[in-house]
Amino acid sequence: MSDTPSATAETKLPKDIAAEKGLVNVQIDGVWHQFPKGTRMIEACRSVKVDVPYYCYHPKLTVPGNCRMCLVQMGMPPRPTPGQDPTLDESGYQPIGWMPRPAISCANTVAENMGIRTTGELVEKCREGVMEFLLINHPLDCPICDQAGECRLQEQSVGFGRGVSRFVDMKVKKPKNIDIGPRIRLDDERCIMCSRCIRFMDEVAEDPVLGFTQRGTHTTLTVHPGRLLDNNYSLNTADICPVGALTSNDFRFQMRVWFLKETPSIDVNCGTGTNILIHTRENTIHRITPRQNDDVNSNWMPDSHRLNFHYIDSDTRLTEPLALENGQHVPTTWQSANENAATALKNFQADQIAIIGSGRMTNEELHLLKSLKETVGTRHLSLVARTGEADSLLIAADRNPNTTGAKLILGLDDPSGSLESIRAGVQSGQIKALLVFGEDLITDAGFTTEDLANLDFLLQTSLLANPTANQANLVLPGAAFAEKRGSMVNLTGRLQRLNRAIEPPVQAKDDWEILRDLISAISGTKSETFLIEDLFKSIAASVPAFDGLTLSKIGHAGTVIIETDYKIPLLENERARQAAGFING
Repeated sequence: MSDTPSATAETKLPKDIAAEKGLVNVQIDGVWHQFPKGTRMIEACRSVKVDVPYYCYHPKLTVPGNCRMCLVQMGMPPRPTPGQDPTLDESGYQPIGWMPRPAISCANTVAENMGIRTTGELVEKCREGVMEFLLINHPLDCPICDQAGECRLQEQSVGFGRGVSRFVDMKVKKPKNIDIGPRIRLDDERCIMCSRCIRFMDEVAEDPVLGFTQRGTHTTLTVHPGRLLDNNYSLNTADICPVGALTSNDFRFQMRVWFLKETPSIDVNCGTGTNILIHTRENTIHRITPRQNDDVNSNWMPDSHRLNFHYIDSDTRLTEPLALENGQHVPTTWQSANENAATALKNFQADQIAIIGSGRMTNEELHLLKSLKETVGTRHLSLVARTGEADSLLIAADRNPNTTGAKLILGLDDPSGSLESIRAGVQSGQIKALLVFGEDLITDAGFTTEDLANLDFLLQTSLLANPTANQANLVLPGAAFAEKRGSMVNLTGRLQRLNRAIEPPVQAKDDWEILRDLISAISGTKSETFLIEDLFKSIAASVPAFDGLTLSKIGHAGTVIIETDYKIPLLENERARQAAGFING
């Protein structure tokens, strides 16, 4: 029997274990790590928190390798002479021979026993030289540049530049403040020719309208002759521009970014549920930008969705409860409004009352909407369907953000299926009282002024004055998507969370609180629900898909609670490009 110990996992060297897992061993700044084969050097460094500066590189776009800022020193074991065995250190690695010139880390992949140095005289001097070239013709307008505070050129010139310039000639002047599209402007003299915007429009938006013209230091970014940068995803180019060359007309010169508070939330303009950051100051939204979620929207969002927030501060915003008296709406108190609603509803039989909700309501609001239906005793409950043309990227045909959640909460295959029968009931006079939450029936649901005139009682919650509110006996001011907390389920079955970024007007209420108080007034019992977390617990206890979850457990990235057949086209395109090796993803 041999005394030689068996080659168990405990006696194997880390490098050998990595090989069995299909990983390669790479030394980064003197420390060995393991990565999957094919990993780009820059991604390997980033994954272990080693900073490598870059401009042109973006993991969702192809690699051009043209800014040269991500230079590192690369090394490999020297090739042994014929008949000579490679030398190994005590950990089983071969000594690394370092190359005398740097390599760009964005376009090269890792290999077994590779070495990468992100610091040292060679790397640092090369980066200083690259930075000096990038700044040669760059204007010194940082104090007035909209990108100040989030400018990668500004940040990296401090971290990796020389600090002084040897250039004494006149700078090359380029076009400035050029209107290249309805929502975006170009300051070409700030452009460092990273080509991110060009590649985004070509590869993601599939509208190759941007390109470079001229040569050398006279190279400029431009739109193709006879074209405009008018694609519905054009503002993503401003997001990924590392300098202030492309800026949003809507946000330009409005606010310094270091004053803004960022709140992670979700978009409510369609069923995709794009993840967003809401940028606010002093209870005002100044801009909305996409938040990365590779299972929902990647890094992008459509312009139409990101700009649809100005109505929150509209002059037509409802700011206090209103009651109809002698043909005029006059302010009233919340207590009086709830008491009047409860008193009015007692004059009708259950089948004479109908409830119309919205696919824009959160799960918590829909849960209370169902409770209101049971409290009133009516069988008439419907949402308003909202549809539009889908694009081939992120915009879904279903313009309601929470149709999937409504199906789960209300237990209906078609939450808007009863709308036609409710409208017919209103027209015939069978339905005499209508409670409407978050919808303008005249504008969006096919009702007419004459239809609503048949009602004896109409209550509406809304954000803005509208034709339905003009005829309502009670108008209750609700909260906008950025003024509330709650959850929604997108078309792929992912449960996601809304977060409050700003406060609603003083006399307005969160919609779940409106429903809670209305139910209490009608039933004559005081509600014991004071926190939205408690309301979510009630959902988790009654709806199987939510079992075991809490509002805090959802997290900023969301969690899948039900499988659907819906596929987000942009993600399918991105995964195909990643599988083909075009992008890192």
